[in-house]
Amino acid sequence: MTPAKLNDSVVELLRFLYGDRAPQVAQALEKIVHRHLPALAGQSRPELSHRDAVLITYADQVQQDEFLRQVPSLCPCTEFRHSPKRPLQVLREFLLSWKLQQCITTVHLLPFFPYSSDDGFSVVDYRQVHPELGSWEDIRALGRDFQLMFDLVLNHVSRHSRYFQGYLRGEEPYRRFFLEVDPGEDLSGVVRPRSTPLLTPVETTAGRRWVWTTFSADQVDLNYHEPAVLLEMLDVLLFYLAQGVRIVRLDAIAYLWKELGTACIHLPQTHAVVKLIRALVDQVAPGTLVLTETNVPHRENISYFGQGDEAHLIYQFSLPPLLLDAVVHQDPGPLREFLSQLEEPPQGCTFFNFTASHDGIGVRPLEGLVSSDRFERLLQAAGERGGLISTRRTSQGTDAPYELNITYYDAVAPRPYDPQEHLRRFLLTQGMMLSLQGVPGIYFHSLVGTPNYYQGVRERGVARAINRRKYGLKELQGMLHDPAHRAQAVLHGYLHLLRTRSQLAGFSPWAPQRVVQLGHKTVVALERGPEEHPQVLVLANFSDQAVEVDLPGWWARRAWHDELKDQQGQGPVPLGPWQLRWLRPSSPP
Repeated sequence: MTPAKLNDSVVELLRFLYGDRAPQVAQALEKIVHRHLPALAGQSRPELSHRDAVLITYADQVQQDEFLRQVPSLCPCTEFRHSPKRPLQVLREFLLSWKLQQCITTVHLLPFFPYSSDDGFSVVDYRQVHPELGSWEDIRALGRDFQLMFDLVLNHVSRHSRYFQGYLRGEEPYRRFFLEVDPGEDLSGVVRPRSTPLLTPVETTAGRRWVWTTFSADQVDLNYHEPAVLLEMLDVLLFYLAQGVRIVRLDAIAYLWKELGTACIHLPQTHAVVKLIRALVDQVAPGTLVLTETNVPHRENISYFGQGDEAHLIYQFSLPPLLLDAVVHQDPGPLREFLSQLEEPPQGCTFFNFTASHDGIGVRPLEGLVSSDRFERLLQAAGERGGLISTRRTSQGTDAPYELNITYYDAVAPRPYDPQEHLRRFLLTQGMMLSLQGVPGIYFHSLVGTPNYYQGVRERGVARAINRRKYGLKELQGMLHDPAHRAQAVLHGYLHLLRTRSQLAGFSPWAPQRVVQLGHKTVVALERGPEEHPQVLVLANFSDQAVEVDLPGWWARRAWHDELKDQQGQGPVPLGPWQLRWLRPSSPP
């Protein structure tokens, strides 16, 4: 790559963002890129395939038990006695002890940097590993067994960061790094993901100022009207690429650019920044994937594919609440309708499918997909299962549901309770997610069936802590080796799904997907693979009643093999309560 090529690929986007300043910004970016080129040389990243699955985990998800007792919540000011092994080392050893590298290709390490709040998403220093988690060498060791996914938290920074502390002191260039807004401005039209104040007062050397804080008073939004901010974040991005990261997650990207008088979400300038990041990544680290995190209604969400020139991957945000809705109502109608109307992603792009994450189950992505009555029943069902509800502030000044704070395992619990039905319900939702076109992402707590963690909510006063429990290694291994413990059944069931999926080429991220209408209210059926030669037929019964389904024409003429049950058959297929089948044709027409 030459400097001229880099300039040619990005200057148009920079001109859109910065006008006459674009040539100088492009020249500065060129210098940054060339500083990182030696570390990028010779890197290679595999193409996506049906074998790909991503594990979403905190770096300190599994800890030595002494460490867990000493450090209940990591932060820069924590004091404790040093433990022989850091959490990153323990996590790697745990994953390898269960041979997860055989069915998990990529580990998404949630923010592992020094931070001040939000379990890592209020970053103090983007280029350092939190010293109590481990080191870059520990991350490189993990990267020898798994591909890696990092977060680029580029909407906001910690108020304890050098950027914001420099701003408070009036230092260059930091005094232009943040958005100052008159509190008298009418900001009611700004789309909010929280119910907390949008502006936060701070004392600077120039007096009191009000800064933009989309997510919390500790997370101060960056001002991308200032080119130096974008250049700094692109430098961080290139540093991550130099560490060999395979997937870069653009956190909270939808809110990046602000213009007074607008909704300050999905602005053209924000899309231009995503395009620029995509162009840069494609040039300097081919094979790296850009993933956008936009917890919004589906039509808005998929806009981040652009024309195939923005995100390679987009979270399938409507999937978690739709699957939960299907279980709660024993009626997958809205899920089936959604999948029937799902448009094929642009070439080279696909979905990132998931059911649970470190955040709650977003309910804005249900807008327009379920009736208001169903929505209210879903909220009620979550509450009956011990869940909490986080809200956002609307333009009318009222608070509306934004996400359900509950573990996905508890969210699908049956009433009245039955442990075997609970397991079947949960594994059905996970297997359905694994069946869909795209790349699957599995939150660590879904692997082991973690229940709601009320202790964390009480101790921290944060609703999201209900789904962010950390485990001591001895405790976790004890659970997983106990035949009577739910964690063992969940893990074994999940690993069976993952191992089976990894052998089925029909589950390639690029294999077409078609919903098959079978006339059964409780059954979702879909084909994966070319229409003339489908490779897998997925059948999922979202009901506590057994059913029998007649196969569609192409499949009716063939014997079939259920890859999950290792069963042969021909003709109608029996489906037990909450059963998933992955059928492959086992005979010619």
